[in-house]
Amino acid sequence: MKKVYWIGYSFMLIIVVFSVGASNEQPISYEKKTPLPFMIPKGWPSLPKNIFSKNKLTEEGFQLGKKLFYDVRLSKDNTISCGSCHQQFASFANYDHDVSHGIHNSFTNRNAPALINVAWMPLLHWDGAINHIEMQPLAPITSPNEMGEQLDEILTKLKNDSTYKRMFASAFGDNVISTPKILKALAQFVGNLVSADSKYDKVKRGEQQFTAFEERGYVIFKTYCNGCHTEPLFTNHSLRNNGQVLNKYNDIGYQKITNLRKDSLKFKVPTLRNVQLTLPYMHDGHINSLSQVIEYYSNGIDTSSLNLDPLLKKKILLTPKQKMELQYFLYTLTDSSFVKNPRFSFLPAVVK
Repeated sequence: MKKVYWIGYSFMLIIVVFSVGASNEQPISYEKKTPLPFMIPKGWPSLPKNIFSKNKLTEEGFQLGKKLFYDVRLSKDNTISCGSCHQQFASFANYDHDVSHGIHNSFTNRNAPALINVAWMPLLHWDGAINHIEMQPLAPITSPNEMGEQLDEILTKLKNDSTYKRMFASAFGDNVISTPKILKALAQFVGNLVSADSKYDKVKRGEQQFTAFEERGYVIFKTYCNGCHTEPLFTNHSLRNNGQVLNKYNDIGYQKITNLRKDSLKFKVPTLRNVQLTLPYMHDGHINSLSQVIEYYSNGIDTSSLNLDPLLKKKILLTPKQKMELQYFLYTLTDSSFVKNPRFSFLPAVVK
């Protein structure tokens, strides 16, 4: 059943993507200029699949994707961009919002996850509903309580912009603007949001050392947390039931995808990279601080909960000092250079 669903879902999306964007406009050909190598940080795993195999990375494609990512014209009322809910200073999550806001002051029912190291993720969205980075933007762009726009309307807006015509031509070889090219460009930008220069990374590279407090927290992390939040990505990409109860949105998680009771309240294990910056936490943002998350895993889980992940059946009993040490280690996962990098920013970098 699950396998049939994935095939059907992907086929449906392919039909949507390639049935929109036909044009009678005569293409003007340009030559793609600047290859953009995808750099895997030392010690990191290879990508689970080559998501760029049919989407060759170029600097021009990256810059087009960046412009699209921050363009409010992708929303119906021209007020919401991808960057509205995925803010760079919050590691491309939605800082201090429990759930994302959409057009016409509407609300979604989930917290916007951090868009970092997405190229390694085999499944996307909190419920794992999407299995390819190029398909990911379709849901938020078209959802009525997010960006709420129709694909053909977006094409009309972009085709009236001479800057976009030049950028599409530079990125893809001709100036024909289409939905597949929009999705490919967005994938090039988002896929290159790689965060790998935190204090933790510098310690691993031998450039810095943990404090005694951080080192003890690291030991606690490896003892209790590494099973799901596996180094170096700090997630194993699995879907787990971590003991949360059904919320006011009646969000059943992965069960909505599979229709299997055993998948009730399973959600993706989020990365802990930059976790200091991505509050609030959990799929619905109902936990407001990192200390409260640690307290939840230490004392807040009902270990008799139905479908609770086996790794959580035994309570994680930490002393107040150990909780603080763990929190200080998690702070070492903050990559300040990434969240301040002008290459990823809404405003263009200042050329000196």
